[in-house]
Amino acid sequence: MSEATPAPSTGRSVLITGGNRGIGLAIAKAFLANGDKVAVTYRSESELPDGVLGVQADVTDQASVDAAFTAVEAAHGPVEVLVANAGITKDTLLMRMSEDDFTSVIDTNLTGAFRVIKRASKGMIRLRKGRVVLISSVSGLYGAPGQVNYSASKAGMVGIARSLTRELGSRGITANVVAPGFITTDMTAELPAETQKQYLASVPAARFGSADEVAKVVRWISSDEAGYISGAVIPVDGGLGMGH
Repeated sequence: MSEATPAPSTGRSVLITGGNRGIGLAIAKAFLANGDKVAVTYRSESELPDGVLGVQADVTDQASVDAAFTAVEAAHGPVEVLVANAGITKDTLLMRMSEDDFTSVIDTNLTGAFRVIKRASKGMIRLRKGRVVLISSVSGLYGAPGQVNYSASKAGMVGIARSLTRELGSRGITANVVAPGFITTDMTAELPAETQKQYLASVPAARFGSADEVAKVVRWISSDEAGYISGAVIPVDGGLGMGH
């Protein structure tokens, strides 16, 4: 007697770039709980939850991006939900910011998003469906001292999402931006207590957000319930940016 064939998964193929920690990992866990087939890219090895496929990738290198997508497609099928989350910071005031400080942040955060979206769109166009979510920041809409490079990269994501919406909206593909504010992560936890206090004073909700709160918004905007929303910017910032 032959062994019973396992039932095929009904979940979608989801890929989150930079999904091995912080907000990206919370997003991965949210989709996993939803029954989706989840893959994440990472630059350095880290422990991932059971059921999450990790693929090493450098979003500044197109060949590396292509190899990662090939691995995910072989395991889970064409990517149906792409979350462009990979990002870096090199904060410093404008007069001290080197050209490399600027261009390296743009190349990872913005051009990196372009590379993965272009690669994912091939499969989405064939499927005539897809969800693209770009993880921006309140800094990209509101501005922040010392973040000319980071703010520019995150603001650019809005232009990508809206241009994608006009190009691919008729193919059943949506593209939206989620813009977190101050979220409790390892990075924010390392900030001096006085700095955290100053940030907190500027948030109408009077608390920092959690990575799970961002993840649930990303999961919802990727769902069938949000199928008629595209080109939108959704702040998850406790009222800090007031939609700017």
